[in-house]
Amino acid sequence: MAITVGLALILLALIALIGALRLRAATGLPWAPVVYHDTDAWTPERPLVARRIGLVGKPDYLIQMRGRLIPVEVKPGRNAARPYESDLMQLAAYCVLIEETTGAAPPYGLLRYAERTFRLSYTARVREEVLTLLDEMRNALDNDCDRSHDDPARCRGCGFLSQCDQAIIG
Repeated sequence: MAITVGLALILLALIALIGALRLRAATGLPWAPVVYHDTDAWTPERPLVARRIGLVGKPDYLIQMRGRLIPVEVKPGRNAARPYESDLMQLAAYCVLIEETTGAAPPYGLLRYAERTFRLSYTARVREEVLTLLDEMRNALDNDCDRSHDDPARCRGCGFLSQCDQAIIG
């Protein structure tokens, strides 16, 4: 009887392990230690802060590959053949944050959509694009910035709704 129960438990453990391995493989992400994650609402991670360039952010994950930190941004509701430019810039900003806060630039970042993982090579050109975009954003904030959409749902979710004189919802 004890042998039968033991074998049944071993079989259940093996089935659970196979299921876990399949689920892990389905994520499309590499096997690597997760050293940071901002996916737990109860214990949020501290943001990465680069005061010198005025950038703050919280990537979904930082994984460690061959001693290097790699940012991972997950957009589970997106299903596209190509990554959105805004998502790539967000991921690139996390690469800049890692470089600024650790002194070591990540070689790339990973962007995970519902069914695909995209890899963004972090180059000097990508870094310069992020810094240029930050300057453009600061300039837009210094000047009056027109609303950039006609989407009521986006307007409703905006953090500046209470101050906006161009809101399209009441």
